[in-house]
Amino acid sequence: MITIIIPVKNGHKYLGEALQAIKAQEMDVEVIVVDDASDDDTAQIAADAGCTVLRHEVSKGPVAAKNTGLREAHGEFVMFHDHDDRMRPGALKALHDALTADETASAVEAMVQDFVSPELSDAEKRLCAAKPQPFYGLFTGAILMRRSIFDTIGLFSETVMTGEILEWQGNMDKAGLAIRKVNIVSTDRRIHSTNLGRTSRKQEFKDYAAILRMRMKKA
Repeated sequence: MITIIIPVKNGHKYLGEALQAIKAQEMDVEVIVVDDASDDDTAQIAADAGCTVLRHEVSKGPVAAKNTGLREAHGEFVMFHDHDDRMRPGALKALHDALTADETASAVEAMVQDFVSPELSDAEKRLCAAKPQPFYGLFTGAILMRRSIFDTIGLFSETVMTGEILEWQGNMDKAGLAIRKVNIVSTDRRIHSTNLGRTSRKQEFKDYAAILRMRMKKA
């Protein structure tokens, strides 16, 4: 079984679409939605879709939400997924097949493709910097991993709010755990006016610097 963990706060606008795309994968999937103190109907949308819903009564951020989901995950394999993105048809099976076919790999990484959310005004669309070509380098919706790796590398540091992929990759490298690239696009990454990466850019740079400092201390 695969556990897909979706950290979300106030996901009313896009969560249903993300869950529909996951359901269409037709795989043995457990979906855990971690509601990070939403004040909308995020939890109800997830519950109506048959997801396991875990809630933070006080917002702790997406990294802590990933840890909350991991603690309750039952699947042999784990994927993190943003609530506003859309998984492409057949992507989960392709990643699962690639990972199970390579016993030396602890995780497989696909590409994502940016798209500008269609409901935005022309003025908003001009402010959205969508990459024209598919790319590697994102955590959510692109990487399928063995749940057992967290027994080796531990959970995420909750001292950071973003940029946890750097910490994860560093811990994987240090533990000698292989990440294999798969030449497919797994997920369409929605670009809109409230993307976390846009609204938390200063915090993201601070977290990257903090992670790099932690790496240097551990080296």
